[in-house]
Amino acid sequence: MRRSLAAAAVLAVAGTLLSGAPAMAEAEVQAAAADCANGYVALTYDDGPNPGNTTNLLNALRSAGLRATMFNTGQNAASNPGLVAAQVSAGMWVANHSYTHPHMLTLSAAQMSSELSRTQSAISSAGGGTPVLFRPPYGETNATLQSAASALGLRTVIWDVDSQDWNGASTAQIVQAASTLTNGQIILMHDQYATTVAAIPQIAAGLRNRGLCAGMISPTTGRAVAPSSGGTPGTPGTPGGTCTATYSEGRKWSDRFNGQVTVTGSNNWTVTVTFRSPQRVSATWNAAVTWNSTYVMTARPNGSGNTFGFTVMHGGNWTWPSLTCAAT
Repeated sequence: MRRSLAAAAVLAVAGTLLSGAPAMAEAEVQAAAADCANGYVALTYDDGPNPGNTTNLLNALRSAGLRATMFNTGQNAASNPGLVAAQVSAGMWVANHSYTHPHMLTLSAAQMSSELSRTQSAISSAGGGTPVLFRPPYGETNATLQSAASALGLRTVIWDVDSQDWNGASTAQIVQAASTLTNGQIILMHDQYATTVAAIPQIAAGLRNRGLCAGMISPTTGRAVAPSSGGTPGTPGTPGGTCTATYSEGRKWSDRFNGQVTVTGSNNWTVTVTFRSPQRVSATWNAAVTWNSTYVMTARPNGSGNTFGFTVMHGGNWTWPSLTCAAT
């Protein structure tokens, strides 16, 4: 239980989900690492983000105190930028899984490069940072594809254990597959299956019982390792670096509401704020603001301190925005 709580603390650093959770002390994060006596494994989820299931997946992972690598397709990232930002806010690492999920070896070298570069752009524009890992669809790769990936700074990653969730595996079978993981190994799962989400609590318990922790995938070795203490969204490390962005509710009217964000841990920060359709922002204050997409706003200090705010025309959606903070 102590390990799960401490692992959950790592997730809180990146910001808050709608449920919210206060950040915990760095000492507890270090204590969690000390409990991983038999090493680290990597949980990976392909083919997201998906409106029908990604939120459930992230909630389950966070509740279990687990972090995972999300191999997103570019077309899904472009269609669901808020979910990409939510992955980062939940403490996950975001990686490249091609743009349209084709059989990559049927493509020309130029087409391969296009699939990868468009996905890099889609994920970055959605607030997911710049991926450093690439998983080829169906696990199909060759020297040409790996060269295209390397040219974009991407390490090609396959897997050691296949959960078979894509092939109709039951929750019990997915849990059994995870039980075979050993230090450094990677398991393949997918974003879109309810059986996969249902397996998460049992996977977490099994890892704890075997002295294993969920870690990141090293872009150097392609193996699961302990999460590093720094980093930026999309790269291995603690998403959000060393700052925390906390949302607080302001005044509300029939057609709009005010929100305020307070940044702690750094005076030099970048906060990515992801709003929900059909919301739009009518005013901002105390930050320099740019827009990555229709619903994704980036705020930076403008000399007015570490608290900024905005007015949201809610359009019927009163949901608070999600936040990601990166120290710069």
